[in-house]
Amino acid sequence: MGESRKLMVSGVVLQDVRLEVAAGEITALVGPDGAGKTTLMRMVCGLLPLGEGSHLQVAGMDVAREPQRVQSLISYLPQKFGLYEDLTVQENIDLYADLHGVPQDTREKRVGKLLAMTEMSWFADRLAGRLSGGMKQKLGLICTLVRSPELLLLDEPSVGVDPLSRRELWEILLQLVQEERLTVLVNTAYGEEAERCQMVYMLDKGRLLAKGTPAELQEDWPRGLKGMNGAGVRRTAGQQAVGEAEGRSVAAPAAMAEMAGAEDKSTAEADIIVHDLVKQFGDFTAVSHTSFKVYRGEVFGMLGPNGAGKTTTFRMLCGLLPATSGELFVGGVDVRRHRNKAREGIGYVAQKFSLYGNLTVQENLHFYGGIYGLWGRKLSRRIDEVVGEFGLSEKLGQVADSLPLGYKQRLSMAAALLHRPKILFLDEPTSGIDPEARQNFWQQIARLSAAGTTIIVTTHFMEEAEYCDRIMIQDHGEMLILGSPEEIRRRLGMPGAGMNEIFIAIVEQARQQEGSGKHG
Repeated sequence: MGESRKLMVSGVVLQDVRLEVAAGEITALVGPDGAGKTTLMRMVCGLLPLGEGSHLQVAGMDVAREPQRVQSLISYLPQKFGLYEDLTVQENIDLYADLHGVPQDTREKRVGKLLAMTEMSWFADRLAGRLSGGMKQKLGLICTLVRSPELLLLDEPSVGVDPLSRRELWEILLQLVQEERLTVLVNTAYGEEAERCQMVYMLDKGRLLAKGTPAELQEDWPRGLKGMNGAGVRRTAGQQAVGEAEGRSVAAPAAMAEMAGAEDKSTAEADIIVHDLVKQFGDFTAVSHTSFKVYRGEVFGMLGPNGAGKTTTFRMLCGLLPATSGELFVGGVDVRRHRNKAREGIGYVAQKFSLYGNLTVQENLHFYGGIYGLWGRKLSRRIDEVVGEFGLSEKLGQVADSLPLGYKQRLSMAAALLHRPKILFLDEPTSGIDPEARQNFWQQIARLSAAGTTIIVTTHFMEEAEYCDRIMIQDHGEMLILGSPEEIRRRLGMPGAGMNEIFIAIVEQARQQEGSGKHG
């Protein structure tokens, strides 16, 4: 079989899990929240103690007996990598090279290669805090690889990263595997990433469900990898409905796409009106002369690469950030003049969910209910309703910090909907949660939209754009395109393309035109 890295774990959290990670290959871990993927990685690194009766080996060495020898072979990129945002890119790299004891005579060549591969050479003097999400991930990867490990562990490295940056990250990984025979174990929430690996292990509740090549798993578990891409939400004529799809992503039918946003909406009621919106930070223009409308009951998706301006636009719509110029009406209220009044009619779910971690589910709901002006029996009745709707009854006494990400998202949604807002803002609400939780989330969105709630959502999961009535793609502060998914496909002449392909084509074409204009 050749050289391999053997990971054998048994115990309470992970029960009889056996993995063999071949050298010079990429192996994927997939599974829902709480499956044990991150736990396994932390055990391999020696960051978590093994339970009684557990046994774990890496490269023939016992992790419990020889932790330092094992750690000398490993580099680990966790979900939240510790970059120092007040240091520059180069200073962060130097710090991690010093921590790992990388000799000066080899450091310059190694760092130069990594900077060139990641196209970060031009940003060596930029503060890490001013990098986009994709660039931060690249910097984290450089810092992790600065000492040339034999085994690289990546815990959801592309969560919250746009498709272009994800593609670049994977091109870097594949190049390193080819040139250095680097061995990689990656935990991923993206089906298309798992499909690029040589071997995939599916975990659930600490147990190994299945293992095999992507092709083998797709044959034996038809909803496995494809199911990670969001199958399960179907849009039907005139309403949102929930359906099951056996092993395939479900997009809006062409007729529904016309009804959902491609047609003339001149007679429909607009809940959000944006005209010539501009936001500047000093000399930098984050959003440039952007105009669009969002209609009652519509699911409106805001997409774009990291640093495109979508989060800035989103925060202006919510009244969290003042605009420099332009007109902005939300729910009929002029947001620039009456921000507090505009916020009364909206619900907002932030990327990190804004929960109070030391409060229970019940206490969080009571707290947010009070913020929204709900008290007494009215609040109690409303809490009972959202608890039932979001399946939180068994978690009421549990503190928020101890909840899996999927349940944190449910709690955040429940809190945001306590006051029955007409407009709901969702900022990357599915980032970091497993495919099953994402599917449940979009089923809830379908029901809310059918009931007349207007929903604005940002996401880096391009398959989720299929569930939107219309989408807007931004880059460098400019709106590149606006329309239903099917309408955008027709405009580009790409009728059968997936949204990842569509997104990359639109952004790359705009950047090429921008580059031609600068040099023309």
